Amino acid sequence: MNAIDDLLRLCPPPAEPPPAVDWAKTERALGVPLPGDYKRLVETYGWGVFDETVWLLAPGAADPGHELVAQTAERDEILASLWEIGEERPEELEEPGARVVPWAFEEGSGAFLYWLVRPGRHPDSWPVLYNEGRGPLWEHHGPGCAAFLLGVLTATVETSYFGYLYEVRKPAVHRFETAAEAFGG
Repeated sequence: MNAIDDLLRLCPPPAEPPPAVDWAKTERALGVPLPGDYKRLVETYGWGVFDETVWLLAPGAADPGHELVAQTAERDEILASLWEIGEERPEELEEPGARVVPWAFEEGSGAFLYWLVRPGRHPDSWPVLYNEGRGPLWEHHGPGCAAFLLGVLTATVETSYFGYLYEVRKPAVHRFETAAEAFGG
């Protein structure tokens, strides 16, 4: 079994499939190919939120705050300005051509989930980085956004974040809400 199959069993996708994505156009706009598990997540779930906590960014999302290409440009600008004023950047980004690309964010925290894109590495091997958003800390995880997301929802990923899902909320059933459901539309 793979992480997406496990995620589908844990957190059923919407009954209506999300709109099709022009992946070639999206990848051209970003300047990088995207991991296969991310494409499958977006094709299966679309733009929305897991357990009212992890928002999946999606190409073509109606809101720029949730749209993959728009958020990549915004995060690039924000991080560049933070690093320019002296905030520490992840050591791996010192490698020429290395960059981060956001794929999700944590509701209400300012934290983002990124891929660490490194030259010559296949997208499916890109590690996941969690940045707390309102501070300089970066947490490194293995490759696969679907595996990381599954680990967050099942409390099996080793992270200093997301503990409140189980300490406070303790979801018995995991849920994905489309953006329309989450925004009441």
